Amino acid sequence: MRAKRQWADLSSTPVQRARCTENTALHLERTGTVDRRTPGREKVSISAGQIYPAQPRVPRSMSQTKCLLSFTSVVLMAATTSTGCPRSHRPADARASTPNVAPTVHPEGAQAKTSATFGTAASQEASALAKMSRAERDSPPTATEADAFIAQTNVDLKELWTNAARAEWVKSTYITDDTEILAAQANEKVMAYMSRANREAVRFDGVETSVDTRRQLQLLKLAQSLPAPADPAKRKRLAEIAAKLEGLYGKGKFCKQTPKGESCRDLESLSAVLSKSHDYDELLEAWQGWRTISPPMRPLFKEYVALANEGAQEIGFKNLGEMWMSGYDMSPAEFAETTSKLWTQVSPLYEALHCNVRAKLARTYGAERVPPQGPIPAHLLGNMWAQEWAYIYPLVRPYKVAGDIDVTRALKKKRKSELDLVRLGEKFFTSLGLDPLPDTFWTRSMFVKPTDRDVVCHASAWDVTYGNDLRIKMCIKVDQEDLITIHHELGHNYYFMYYHDKPVLYQNGANDGFHEAIGDMLALSVTPGYLKSVGILDSVPRDTPEALINRQYKDALEKVAFLPFGKLIDEWRWKVFSGEISPENYNQAWWNLREKYQGVAPPVERSESDFDPGAKYHVPANVPYTRYFLARILQFQFHRALCRIAGHEGPLHTCSIYGNQEVGKKLEAMLAMGSSKPWPDALEALTGERAMDASAMIEYFEPLMKWLGEQNKGLSCGW
Repeated sequence: MRAKRQWADLSSTPVQRARCTENTALHLERTGTVDRRTPGREKVSISAGQIYPAQPRVPRSMSQTKCLLSFTSVVLMAATTSTGCPRSHRPADARASTPNVAPTVHPEGAQAKTSATFGTAASQEASALAKMSRAERDSPPTATEADAFIAQTNVDLKELWTNAARAEWVKSTYITDDTEILAAQANEKVMAYMSRANREAVRFDGVETSVDTRRQLQLLKLAQSLPAPADPAKRKRLAEIAAKLEGLYGKGKFCKQTPKGESCRDLESLSAVLSKSHDYDELLEAWQGWRTISPPMRPLFKEYVALANEGAQEIGFKNLGEMWMSGYDMSPAEFAETTSKLWTQVSPLYEALHCNVRAKLARTYGAERVPPQGPIPAHLLGNMWAQEWAYIYPLVRPYKVAGDIDVTRALKKKRKSELDLVRLGEKFFTSLGLDPLPDTFWTRSMFVKPTDRDVVCHASAWDVTYGNDLRIKMCIKVDQEDLITIHHELGHNYYFMYYHDKPVLYQNGANDGFHEAIGDMLALSVTPGYLKSVGILDSVPRDTPEALINRQYKDALEKVAFLPFGKLIDEWRWKVFSGEISPENYNQAWWNLREKYQGVAPPVERSESDFDPGAKYHVPANVPYTRYFLARILQFQFHRALCRIAGHEGPLHTCSIYGNQEVGKKLEAMLAMGSSKPWPDALEALTGERAMDASAMIEYFEPLMKWLGEQNKGLSCGW
């Protein structure tokens, strides 16, 4: 009761005392320093240095100042422990910087220096006052308050996400139970902040604000791909589940007994079997083996869906899927229609490729294993998820003629290291006049898989501090696939670089498909001529019609084959989040969509005791996936536009923008916009067009499409 008595002594009259109590309670609610996880008692942590940041601010009244300063003194006097509270993780794409304005909201953003425990009566009083509606305690919100709220939110998010990103980086590059717990705690704090900030933002829904503030208020609702419920226990549980799901994936291994004892293989070694072996049974064992890691995820995933949906509903969305679809400057229904339209444009090209590949695999494995008119068994396509098919190129190559370019062999012949591949990627960007990567990129990134610990090898790009602390995390292999992946990840890094001075809510791509498309667009310029110019190839073979078809066929095995997979993952999740797919039907619905869009099927019977969606990283890691489908479309649309700027003449597939600084200026201007404008504005700035359009992809693969039409005559296409 000591703390309560001191609190009561802050003012000399009952009215002053009530006002001081109310203002303090409201401050605690807004700063997120009230921890209600302990029943009956409230733990309060305040960083005195963060109550009044050293920056321009809206003036407070003397009474407000006196009240807060007096309360701070009480807390410091009552402190019994000193603790540093971990802060949280960003959503994969948001970044931060901020103008200097007054603090309106400051949840858990500051590292706590002291903590104190208050008596039950004081806790109940503070809690009751904190729950009062604004209408009951203050005048209606104004545009000025909205501006101040957004400015302070940008400040807080940068600090929160930076600290959480550090925890996530350590967890991803050093997976242990402890690092998972630390990341979960950090993410919980971000969830707590976002939950409160979004409830605060709702107050401004009817306020006439500037276009800039209104856009940031909307982006705030979409700033996390995993919104948490306001209830602290549920929020904590969601953070734990999220960390556990990704940890199960990252530590996943297939183990079996051998004459020499137990043998365990991770995703990397199992994927190597899929990419190199042509032994049907060996491929099947690797495919089934990896899927033994995901059944434990199933009950966790069911719980995650319920909690994430609750979080999305609390900020105004029907479910998490609707929230994800709302991030494209259009309604969810319009977005679903847009993706369907794009798929309609490209599906004839995919179906022609599928038909040709299936016929050739049937010749290799036999019609009894590859039905000539049915779906292709998923383990025969060279990739653990049958998402890209480049590794089966030796089995399906159109022509066995001179002129084929083996980039992997060329890289190894030149004795290129993992670091050499990254420097090669950077060189492409700097050839356009863009800045070199910061020195810290080279010292802080993870390029090679460590031998002494578990890591998440899935390639990713980072700006850990939202201030140009650029990194990539990869277990690089010296081959063509990882050379392209490096260009892709550096595309993210260069996007980060050019918008890192924007407020945090604008530190994102125009839409997430833009973010994924930049590096892939540059990779389209990795032509034979480019490879010769940078010293990978000693000479460029004569470009015969057969060599061109071989090259386009190989490109299509990666870029075109991916399209249906890129679309169906989120379609499955949207239906899960909406309840159209029930937990009792997770796996069957997954394979129904895989067959519908991809024309692939499981090689052995699957049941609801399996959880095959969890064997794909982005599902347990809660990463929306439609962005990759859009990126496959946008990269060609970007490429065509930049080739026009470069003055390229001739077929689109022959264009390389390498070294063109006019193109670099145009690209830099679009990157620097971040998400400050709706994506049609950013698209128009780069391409002169305002709608996503797959016609550039069809134009690029025109020679292949014509060839497939001739080759597939007499075959029964479809499945």
